[in-house]
Amino acid sequence: MASPKPCRPRSAGGRSQSPPEQPLQVKVVGLFKSSSFQIAKSAAETLKSNYPSKFEDPIVVPLQEFAWDQYLQEKKRELKNEIWEYSSYVMCFVNDQLLGDAFDLQKWAHKMWDVVDFKPPELYEALTVDYSAKFLTDTKHAFVFLDISIDCYPIGRLVFELYCDACPKTCRNFQILCTGKAGYSQSGIRLHYVGSIFHRVVPNGWIQGGDIVEGKGDDGESIYGPTFEVILNQYQSEGKRKSQFPSKCMWSQLYQMKPGPGGYAHSSQPVPLPPHLSH
Repeated sequence: MASPKPCRPRSAGGRSQSPPEQPLQVKVVGLFKSSSFQIAKSAAETLKSNYPSKFEDPIVVPLQEFAWDQYLQEKKRELKNEIWEYSSYVMCFVNDQLLGDAFDLQKWAHKMWDVVDFKPPELYEALTVDYSAKFLTDTKHAFVFLDISIDCYPIGRLVFELYCDACPKTCRNFQILCTGKAGYSQSGIRLHYVGSIFHRVVPNGWIQGGDIVEGKGDDGESIYGPTFEVILNQYQSEGKRKSQFPSKCMWSQLYQMKPGPGGYAHSSQPVPLPPHLSH
């Protein structure tokens, strides 16, 4: 991948050159829970620390999985074949020109600015865990989980981030159904996801579940009753499209199964957990 053209501070013979007239801007965009994101972030911050007059403060943009996937697809369309098979979880830019991944930034920093990173991989793994925990805590969102079994054999845990600030009523419904604290509905339905099934599984895609009545995907009940007014109405009142609701409210997309009497289920696209949530 071609490197950008900013001047380096010294020539091949070691003699100093005139510094760039304008400070350079390093930008790092990547998946927040990736150690490569931490490597790139550290390189950008070191360049600024070592050469404060030659670099602007680095722009560091941590993204969650869905946002990173969307960003990557947008960059693929923008840059076309240059990054069609881009496999890293971070992108590094210098003055808005794509430099490459974290290791491309490290190589550039070494070659152009004599910056060498001696930090061991284990340190970056530890930094990633701490950064991930703080990043998720700072979201002010709630987290719930479902333990999943196939034929009564436990296979793992799904963790959901609930955007309670955007969809408080809907997220509370999902949260309570995960815990079972609401007990039973007036019609005698146990308001708990425990024992419910995923009625649809799309390989390498998504899973759908949450029908606590029949398990077929066309029924269900909420903690508020058979139906309730969801945040969609608030989005519509703000001039926003209904399609913004699922991706805005949680990793697990909530949707109304049918108009009129009925319940609510969820559609989830599984992604790997941040390290501190995987235990």
